[in-house]
Parts: sequence; C-alpha cells; structure tokens
Amino acid sequence: MSIRRASQADESAVIALWLACELVTHYNDPSDDFRFAVCGVCSDVLVNEDETGQIDGTVMVGHDGHRGWLYYVATAPQARGAGLGRTLVQAAEQWLQQRGVVKAQLLVREMNTKVVAFYEHLGFEITPRVVMGKWLK
Repeated sequence: MSIRRASQADESAVIALWLACELVTHYNDPSDDFRFAVCGVCSDVLVNEDETGQIDGTVMVGHDGHRGWLYYVATAPQARGAGLGRTLVQAAEQWLQQRGVVKAQLLVREMNTKVVAFYEHLGFEITPRVVMGKWLK
C-alpha cells in the first residue's frame, strides 16, 4: 500500500471515488470539502494508490484542537477485503497523534449502517450523543 497526502491534482480522482462509494450528499460539495481539507492547517486528505497509480482509497482527517475527525473513508469496491480501510484509518490516527490529538471520532450517516461493524472492529464505539446543527448559508 502506498498512502500519501493528496495534492490538488488528485481532486477529480478522489471525488470520483467518493461518488462511487456513495459518500457524497446533495448538501456537501465534495470539491469544496476536498480543497478546504487539502489547504487547511488542521486537516488533510490521505490517499492510497494501487500498483497502477490509481487512487483506490481515501480518508479525510482533521482536528479542532481537542478531537480528531475522520471523513470520507473510502475504498474502491475492487480493493475491499485486503485491509486497505484499516490501513487508511490507522494512517489518519497516526496523523492525529503526530499533532497531539488523543481522540478520533467519526460520524456514520443513519442509512450507512453497514460500516458500523467495520469501525467497531477497529476499536471505535458508538457514543450516545445528540448531534445538533445549523446551516449558515
């Protein structure tokens, strides 16, 4: 596996993977999300390239100074089952640890319950919380 930081040139390949993995919603512009994370001081997008140089896995990682967050954990369907998802999550955890962040969190959309067991296997726990939001635009 070849995990590295994404560059601006990776944007279209990364977004194509996010779309193929059904991670994009109508209220999030994946281009904005990608650019914001790649250019941010507290965030990044990590990608994996397969043996042909194609991006087959991603994780967006960032922190708020206290907690780390993982977003857009994606593996191409043909790459699943080989440990790539686990490796991407571990790379994001290392990214956070290098910055002194001691807790990693993620949100799973209500309709994406098939990934809950995957995250539990990696040590994540369901944390009972009320998530509140407000659209600012």
